[in-house]
Amino acid sequence: MAEHNTVMTWYQQQVITIAREVYPQEYLVNQVMRAKLFMDHHFAAGLTLGAIAGEAHFSKYHFIRLFKSVYGQTPHQYLVSVRIAKAKELLQAGAGIKETCFLVGFCSTTSFAGLFKKTTGSSPSAFLHRYSNNKIPQF
Repeated sequence: MAEHNTVMTWYQQQVITIAREVYPQEYLVNQVMRAKLFMDHHFAAGLTLGAIAGEAHFSKYHFIRLFKSVYGQTPHQYLVSVRIAKAKELLQAGAGIKETCFLVGFCSTTSFAGLFKKTTGSSPSAFLHRYSNNKIPQF
C-alpha cells in the first residue's frame, strides 16, 4: 500500500473548501475525514458500517448522510472503489484473482467479480488478460 503523504493534495483542499460551504461545522467534516482515512488504511479488513461510523463517533445513518454530503458517495460506494483500485494494482502486479479477492477485503469471489465488472466494465479475468497482453516484454 502506498504511503500517505502528509502534504494536503489539491483534491483534499477542494473537499475541505466544499465541505465548509455545504457543512460549515468543521469538526463534523473532520470526523468524516477521519473515518475516510480509517477506510483507506483498513479497507482489506472486514469493515462494517457500524465500525466506520463509530470511528467518526456518529450513528450509522447520520454518518452516511454526512459522508455523502462531503464526498458525493456513500461510505459503501467509497470502500468498494478503494478495494477495486487496489485489486487492479494487485492484478497488474501478477496476483491471482482469488488471492486478490481476499487480499482487498471481499469475502466472496462472486461478489468481487460482479463489483469489479460493474466498476471497471470488465471481469477480473478479462482485465488480467487485457493487461497481460499489453505488457511490453523486457529484454
